[in-house]
Amino acid sequence: MNDNDKTVSAAEKKHPIRDYFRCFKLDTRSIATNSIIAAMYVALTYAFFFTSYGTPQVRVSELLMILAFFNPNYTIGLTIGCLLANIYSPAFGLTPLDMVFGTLATFLACILESLCRHMLIASIMPAITNAFIIAYELTFLSNMDFGGLSTSVFYWTNFGWVFLGEIIAVSIIGYILFFVVLKKSPGFGRVINAKRNLQFKW
Repeated sequence: MNDNDKTVSAAEKKHPIRDYFRCFKLDTRSIATNSIIAAMYVALTYAFFFTSYGTPQVRVSELLMILAFFNPNYTIGLTIGCLLANIYSPAFGLTPLDMVFGTLATFLACILESLCRHMLIASIMPAITNAFIIAYELTFLSNMDFGGLSTSVFYWTNFGWVFLGEIIAVSIIGYILFFVVLKKSPGFGRVINAKRNLQFKW
């Protein structure tokens, strides 16, 4: 391999963080697309209201989180969608906390997903961020009766329920849906304006 080939190879090598920020745009298409995603997130959350809040929680709208794996720019729409959905959260009267901590968990999950190279691993990121952050919120930031349980036990109980709910919504429902659609209809990648990871294996 000559020097020119080495230069080309080096130039073609992808850098996760650089590629992440390069995907962000504020053009008309980006604004419109993120608005649609935010609206879809809110609509799905309210449509499945009975499973979207409380414990155990299986928020079907979270399956949209996988979009960030293909285009980090969707972090905007997903984060805004989560914020809007949490405005009317009835969970334990912690709406303001849900707006802050729930939205933060979604934002961090999108960042972590965009840095992954396998969709299955990416689908686990929302479970991790939500489990740690929301369990902390429910345990230490709410005036709740632990029912005789110690703070530590109550925290890990909440952690388990939140983690399980996210796994069902994202790693099972979302993963299977996106995997099947993208394998059966490769053109779907253009529909969702995928910028990366279209050649994922699993």
